[in-house]
Amino acid sequence: MNNADPWSNVTIDRLREITTWVSSVLDLDHLLELIIHTATGMMRAKASSLLLLDHKTRKLYFKVATGEKKEEVRKFEVKLGQGIAGYVALTGEPLLIPDVSKDDRWYKKISESIGFETHSIACVPMKVDDEIIGVVEIIDKEDGTAIKESDLKTLTAFADLSSLAISKAKKIQDVERENRDLRQELDSRYAIIGESPKLKKVISDAFKVANSKTSTLILGESGTGKELLARLIHNAGPRKTKAMITLNCAALPETLMESELFGYEKGAFTGAAERKTGKIELADGGTLFLDEIGEMSPGMQAKLLRVLQEGLFYRVGGNEAISVDIRIISATNRDIEEDVGSGKFREDLYYRMNVVQMRVPPLRERKEDIPLIAQHYLNLFKWERGLPELTISKSAMDRMLQYDWPGNIRELRNAVERAVVMGNDREIVPEDLPISTARSESSGMTVGLTLKEAMDRFKKEFLIENLKRTGGNRASAAKTLGIQRTYLSRLVSRYGIRDV
Repeated sequence: MNNADPWSNVTIDRLREITTWVSSVLDLDHLLELIIHTATGMMRAKASSLLLLDHKTRKLYFKVATGEKKEEVRKFEVKLGQGIAGYVALTGEPLLIPDVSKDDRWYKKISESIGFETHSIACVPMKVDDEIIGVVEIIDKEDGTAIKESDLKTLTAFADLSSLAISKAKKIQDVERENRDLRQELDSRYAIIGESPKLKKVISDAFKVANSKTSTLILGESGTGKELLARLIHNAGPRKTKAMITLNCAALPETLMESELFGYEKGAFTGAAERKTGKIELADGGTLFLDEIGEMSPGMQAKLLRVLQEGLFYRVGGNEAISVDIRIISATNRDIEEDVGSGKFREDLYYRMNVVQMRVPPLRERKEDIPLIAQHYLNLFKWERGLPELTISKSAMDRMLQYDWPGNIRELRNAVERAVVMGNDREIVPEDLPISTARSESSGMTVGLTLKEAMDRFKKEFLIENLKRTGGNRASAAKTLGIQRTYLSRLVSRYGIRDV
């Protein structure tokens, strides 16, 4: 093999070098310019072009062009099947035309329009996943010699490189678009909506603790958005580039929870065919969110405490200590202090997890946020249903504002979704909402509360009545109630009792 051969060692080395560009150069336009200019120089061509196929218009347009008329030629388009380039794009077969004047497929309009005399052309297709995406062509040799079959082989190699670059760029663009769409979807799904003073205070506190590793306990009724607050804390802090791993402590029995939390080794028990990585290990460097922490069994509480104290844990069936750096955020809708007092929850674990305590206010305490939240979910669901003009009537919004929402934001979201699905596709009216502002005549209680929510409401009203009876004297009220004054103060704070 001699140096005159286009496939000499020099050529192969040059192609290898260009292949590295495809992996390192991120600007597609710049990369294609490099490839085509290199091909033109190596084959000593007068001019070259890379044309991409627009499948919608079925036309080829000039993406890259070289030669003295490169700016003029880029103004033209070629129909699929038209001329040499159009024929190659249509058939997918390379062409070498030694004399274009003797070939019926030659489309001379472009050459004549820009005043560029053409004698011979070599043109090869570009493919991605067997689909034609364009062509690469060279026109004439600088020294006037004929374009040879070996030039066609070289040109094919450069077309393949160009196709690879375009394919890689398309994949990167697809991933970026998917990531952007996912971020927008997540931002929408995990948005904390509201402008009420109570909510703003909670969000402000969340930003304060975000930049620390401090364990945080989030209190609040079901459906208030405790996990959303946990995600805000995680995403606003230095651990946002790592994962936030969630485990619902109420969803699993103790044996399964231990496997989920700590993972297990292969053969640790029947059915453990492979090693499993647990939630704690997955959260290393990030955040572990333990929802419904008040439902965790005493045995699991002891094992979790050991992790918090030592930063070490063992997989089930393992004897090697694994070190982790995690931040714990936990949440509960239970009266956790009451559980500590009754022995249901370990006091030492409680103090480990309760370094910072935050309470998410229920929706009935921030009713000014209801229109914003309702509109947020309306926007979400109406686009899914293809109803861009759908609105909420004033009477429907009034009913929403009158309702106490015992299920909080979760219930409001479901109510709006049902109204969008079952409504008249123009305007949501009160009858579309699965809620009622009426109270039960027999009990005087709001319909739809869980037992926990009903107990909390009773406790709050009971405390208010006792404080009123003592003229707001907490010491006297605590004595009547048979509890410590400090515990009464915590209850007053928890239930947001003021001006009594």
